[in-house]
Amino acid sequence: MSLNSLALIENWPVTAAAAGVVRADGTVLGTHGPADRRFPLASVTKPLAAYAVLVAYEEGAIELDEPAGPEGSTVRHLLAHTSGLAFDEHRVMAAPGDRRLYSNAGFEQLGDHVAKATDIPFAEYLRQAVLEPLGMTSTSLEGSPAKDGVSTVGDLLRFAAEVQAPRLLDPRTVGEAMSVQYAGTKGVLPGYGHQNPNDWGLGFEIRNGKSPHWTGASSSPRTFGHFGQSGTFLWIDPDAGMACVALADRSFGPWAIEVWPAFTDAVLAEARG
Repeated sequence: MSLNSLALIENWPVTAAAAGVVRADGTVLGTHGPADRRFPLASVTKPLAAYAVLVAYEEGAIELDEPAGPEGSTVRHLLAHTSGLAFDEHRVMAAPGDRRLYSNAGFEQLGDHVAKATDIPFAEYLRQAVLEPLGMTSTSLEGSPAKDGVSTVGDLLRFAAEVQAPRLLDPRTVGEAMSVQYAGTKGVLPGYGHQNPNDWGLGFEIRNGKSPHWTGASSSPRTFGHFGQSGTFLWIDPDAGMACVALADRSFGPWAIEVWPAFTDAVLAEARG
C-alpha cells in the first residue's frame, strides 16, 4: 500500500522534502519524495546517538547511573536532559535532576564519555554499533553527537523499525528509553515554549499531554521521538504501531509549527483507516 497523505509534503514551503512511514514489523507503508537524498538531521541526530549509548550500556562499557558530565550528574541525566548543563555551552545552570534543560552540550559530553570508555571515537562507535548493523549506509555523524548527523528517509525508516522491534538492544532497554525519566520535571521544549511537565525518556522526547506540540492532535500520549532545527522529525507512535520520518531543506520555524501536526494527523488517519 502507499499512503496518499505523504504527498502533503508537496504543499510545504520548502524546496525539497521526503517522508516515509514504517510499521513495527518493518513494513514500509510508503515514501514520498527523494527517500535516498541525504539531509542534515540537526537534533534528530540525538536518538541515533542515544541508541549507540544504550548499546555501550548493554555491552558493559558504561552504566546508566555512573557519573558523567557535571558534578553529581550521570549518563542517565545527560540522556534525559536533566544534567543541569546549558543549551549550547558546557556551563552548569542547575543541579542535576532539578530542571529539564535541553542541552546539546550534554550530548557532546555523552559522546566524549562513551569514546573514553570504549577507546573508539564516538562517530565510529555509532557506525559500528547502530548504523552498520541496520544497513544505514547513507548515514554518518559529521561532528557533534547532538546535531551533526546526516541521513536519508530510507535509512531512518530502518532505524524506526529497529526501535519498534529491537534487535540491537534488549526490548526492556528500549522500553526504558521511551519511559519518562525524572517525572514531573518542567522545562522549555525548544520552539514550543515552557512545558510542565516536559517529559523525556533516554534520548527521546515523549509527547504525553504537551500542548502545543510538533506531533498531531491524534498522536497518542505515548508517542516519542525528536524533531530538528533543520526541518526534520521522527516520531514513533506505539499505540498506532507505526513510525513516521520527514526531512526537509528549510530550517524549523512557523511554517513547520503550522504544517507538521496536520500532516501527522492525516498520516495517522489514513494508516488507521
